[in-house]
Amino acid sequence: MAKLYFRYGAMNSGKSTALLQAAFNYEERGHRVAVVKPTVDTKGDQLVVSRLGTSRPVDFTISPEQSVITAFAMFQAHKPHDDRPVSSLLVDEAQFLGSHQVDDLLRIALDQNIPVLAYGIRTDFQTVAFPGSRRLLEIAHSLEELKTICRCGRKAIFNGRTNEGVFVFDGGQVAIDGDSVGYEALCGACYLAESGGVLQP
Repeated sequence: MAKLYFRYGAMNSGKSTALLQAAFNYEERGHRVAVVKPTVDTKGDQLVVSRLGTSRPVDFTISPEQSVITAFAMFQAHKPHDDRPVSSLLVDEAQFLGSHQVDDLLRIALDQNIPVLAYGIRTDFQTVAFPGSRRLLEIAHSLEELKTICRCGRKAIFNGRTNEGVFVFDGGQVAIDGDSVGYEALCGACYLAESGGVLQP
């Protein structure tokens, strides 16, 4: 029976790189994969983008209220260039999914016997779990932490948000990094130092 996997880590822990490597491994062995991401993630538009500079087009995107099962079925039914069955569903930025969409991922793994590999971060810049990540932590068969280090050299576990280079601790949960907004993976001690000793919210 196939499983639902959640591979998570702080910013810059190589999540998208790991997804792209997994897709490459499947395809190198002659398998067909589906690479998807939520529409909330506007970085790279229709691409999964690794910070190492590699990228890949997504096969379809998932809007906030969309059924993942329905979207996946539509993708499978539309086979203009490839009629092989899908061997694996790979989801980038899975933290942006709703809890009901994560439930869909589990149903795909169990009912369709297709492994689902979801990649994302656990918590936002205020140390609060994203709904998708919370549900994945609750129901995924397998949890794997992808590790990265803080600027001080310790293991990073939090995601600090910056606005024009200055750490901020107020604002909406979702702000895609770009020209003014950025993120830095921090250990607990450095996060507390930047936040004035306060764990948010």
